[in-house]
Amino acid sequence: MNFISSNIKFLRLQKGLTQEELANIVNKSRVLISQWESDSREITTEDIIKLSDYFNIPMDNLVGKDLRNNQNNTYNELELLFDKHKDILTDSDKNIIKTIIEERKKEIDKELGE
Repeated sequence: MNFISSNIKFLRLQKGLTQEELANIVNKSRVLISQWESDSREITTEDIIKLSDYFNIPMDNLVGKDLRNNQNNTYNELELLFDKHKDILTDSDKNIIKTIIEERKKEIDKELGE
């Protein structure tokens, strides 16, 4: 199933963007963004790549998963939080976050007996 239309709108709204603002970011018209969101216009692979890069979402998730699903919202909120604030993170901040993630992964692996 293809969820790209609903996902574009969901991600745009999560970032607090208007259609016009997203159009400017991906160098398209507001009308085209509206058509993508209403599934009345096909989206090119090149545009899927642009959106995937901008929203920091893997292309297969952008197209194939319903990101509005509660199960995925936490994951997306975290990605969006990092994407929104990545410019203010120092290298030290990034290293701290990386260390926390690596330590948590070790804990989980230990719990699973790996």
